[in-house]
Amino acid sequence: MTLPAGRDRYLDVLRAVAIARVVVFHMFSVVWLSWAFPAMGVMFALGGSLMAASLQRSAVRAVTGRVRRLLPALWVLAAFVVPVMLWHGWTAADPDGRDLRLLVFWLVPLADPPGSAWAGDATVVLWYLVTYLWLVLLSPLAWRLFRRLPVVATALPLAVLAATQLVPGHAGLDVLGGRAEAVVLDVATFGSCWMAGFAHRTGALRRLHPAALAALAGGALAAGAAWAFTHPAEDGTGNLNDIPLAQGLYSFGFAILLLRAAPAMRWLRRVPLLDRAVTLLNARAVTIYLWHNIAIALCFGVGDRLHVWQLGPATELGYFAVALVLLCVPVLVLGPVEDLAARRRPALLPAQRTAAGDRSPGHVPGHVPGHVPGHVPAHAAAPGRPPGVGDDPPRRL
Repeated sequence: MTLPAGRDRYLDVLRAVAIARVVVFHMFSVVWLSWAFPAMGVMFALGGSLMAASLQRSAVRAVTGRVRRLLPALWVLAAFVVPVMLWHGWTAADPDGRDLRLLVFWLVPLADPPGSAWAGDATVVLWYLVTYLWLVLLSPLAWRLFRRLPVVATALPLAVLAATQLVPGHAGLDVLGGRAEAVVLDVATFGSCWMAGFAHRTGALRRLHPAALAALAGGALAAGAAWAFTHPAEDGTGNLNDIPLAQGLYSFGFAILLLRAAPAMRWLRRVPLLDRAVTLLNARAVTIYLWHNIAIALCFGVGDRLHVWQLGPATELGYFAVALVLLCVPVLVLGPVEDLAARRRPALLPAQRTAAGDRSPGHVPGHVPGHVPGHVPAHAAAPGRPPGVGDDPPRRL
C-alpha cells in the first residue's frame, strides 16, 4: 500500500536538524559529527520521499517542479559570485581555469559550476545541487525500476559506488575536467539514500519486519564503519565525508532507521519558537545552504573588527554568532526567491501554513517543503581565526 502524501513535521524536523548540523560542521570542523548525524544522506533520503510523492501524481510535473524550485536560488548566487570572481582576477591560471564555456553550469548545474580558487568557499558547496538535480532527472526511470524490483533499485547505486572504489581507474569519466567522474561518484554515494526515500513513501520500510530492518541497517552501518577503518581518508582524520563508500553505506543505514521511526510531533506546536525555527529552516533551506559557507568565511574578518577575540574561551562561539548574523542578510533579502520558485506568496519570515503540522510520520509520512541542500565543503583559513576553528576542513560534509 502506498502511503498518502501529506505534510509531516517529523520530516521537517529532520531537515532542520540536518541543515543546522551542516552549518555547525563547517564552522567548527568537528569530525565526529559526520558519524553522529550524516546530514547529507538524511537530506537525500528526505528528497527521495518527497520526489516519490510527486511521481505518484505526474512524472513530468515532479521533475519540472523540482527543477523550478532548485535553479532560481542558484542563479541569484551566480549573479553575485561570477562578477565578483571576474573582478577579483579570475583567470585561466586558476586550478579550475576560466573556461567561459563551462559557465553554462551556473545556469543548469549538470556538473560542478566553475569558479576561482579565491571563491572556493562559495563554489565548493555546489556539488549538492548537481547531485540533487541528477537524482531528480533520473527519478522517473528509478521509480519504475523500484516499483518492479525494489531491492535491485536500492542496491544498484551502492554497487556502482563499490565499483568506482574497487576497480582501478574510471575510463571515459575524466571529461569536463573530471566533472563527469565527480557526478557519477556523488550520485552513486547517495542514490541508495534516495531509494530509501522511495521505500519510505510507498510504505515498504514500514512493512519490513523490525528484525529485518535492524539487520539491514546494522549491516550497512557496520560495513560503512569497517570500510572507513580499513580505508581511512588521506588526511587521517577519519572524516566520513571523505570516504565515499563508507559514506554511502553508513548514510543508507542511518537514513532507513530515521525514516522508519514514527514519533508524534504534536508537542512541537506547544513550543512556538522552535516550531517557527523548523518552519524557517525548511522554507529557506536552499538559501541557507548556498550562503552559509560565505558567511562563515567572512565572520572572522568581521569578528576581528568587533574584537571578538577578546571573549576568551567563548571566542569560537563569538565568531559563530557573527556568522549567523551575516547569514541572516541573504536569508531575509534573497530568501523570498524560494517562495517565488515554489509559487508561494513571498514572505520575510515564512509561517506554518497548515494545521496538519503535528501529524505523526507513522500516520502520514510526507511532504518536506521545498528542496534541501545539506552538505558543503569548508572554508579557507582566514586572518584572525582562532587556532583550531575550521582549520583544514574536509572537502565534503
